[in-house]
Amino acid sequence: MKAVRPIRRTVAPLALVTMGLAAWLALAVSVEAQTAAPAKPAAPTKAAKPATKKTAEPEYKMVVEPRAMDLLKVMSTKLAAAKSMSFTATVGYEYPSKLGPPIVYTTRYDVAMQRPDKLRILMPGDGPASEFYYDGKSMIAYAPADDLAAVANAPPTIDAALQAAFDNAAIYFPFTDLVAADPYAALTNGAILAFYIGPSSTIGGVKTDMVAWANSDVFMQIWIGADDKLPRRFRAVFADDPLKLRHEMELSNWQLDAAVPADTFASAKVQTAGHMEFGAPMPPPKGAKPLKAKPAAATQPAAKSN
Repeated sequence: MKAVRPIRRTVAPLALVTMGLAAWLALAVSVEAQTAAPAKPAAPTKAAKPATKKTAEPEYKMVVEPRAMDLLKVMSTKLAAAKSMSFTATVGYEYPSKLGPPIVYTTRYDVAMQRPDKLRILMPGDGPASEFYYDGKSMIAYAPADDLAAVANAPPTIDAALQAAFDNAAIYFPFTDLVAADPYAALTNGAILAFYIGPSSTIGGVKTDMVAWANSDVFMQIWIGADDKLPRRFRAVFADDPLKLRHEMELSNWQLDAAVPADTFASAKVQTAGHMEFGAPMPPPKGAKPLKAKPAAATQPAAKSN
């Protein structure tokens, strides 16, 4: 079926949706400029014996604290054990502006999933809404404003389907690690820093424990429910982002192992929508990562109408 109008994007707005999470920890080093008044040349002295060369000590040491990793483990184990779950992820992220200071966009993700092969993500936000469906056999990206749908065959698990969505259409969700079969492995891969910050009672009206965590790609601050052990907020900055843009994700409306209606993971609107190619409208933005891999994603061809 041919699209009824030119296609601007596969799911909108991918350049923003893929950026996920927010905030960073800056380790600043100041350099003091020194000036001196002209002085008379000093009298020559005997050459001093060369000092024994010592290895400079780093100003801080990267530490992976067991307490921080244990909190991430308990949280991840609870998520992995859930046969079904739903939650709302509200993501705010900074985006460059021509004026210099960044501006903030917000996207909400209403997520429902059922292991091992069902996922629905509804995405209203500061831009055209979009929807994503996966039923174990196919995945669908739907743009309600244009009434256009991209449909593709999909692998038989959520992990593999999300990887395929990233590889084939640059579709990435900031909470991807949380719905993985093994959230702990996905979240903690390559850890070089982890420490417990302290308690907080200001996030979502629940008591939380704050953890700092980093690998070579990203630094994150994570709030974990002290009682329910569910993730409540992430703040992050990506190491290769020269602008140090901050990303934040707040998680709410958690429901684990609740009954899920059979029609949750399909949409009747898609059946009558115009069709478009399941492809990336532009390369993924910096910082976006596939589920398990670290390959440099090749530039994908722009979506085309059929």
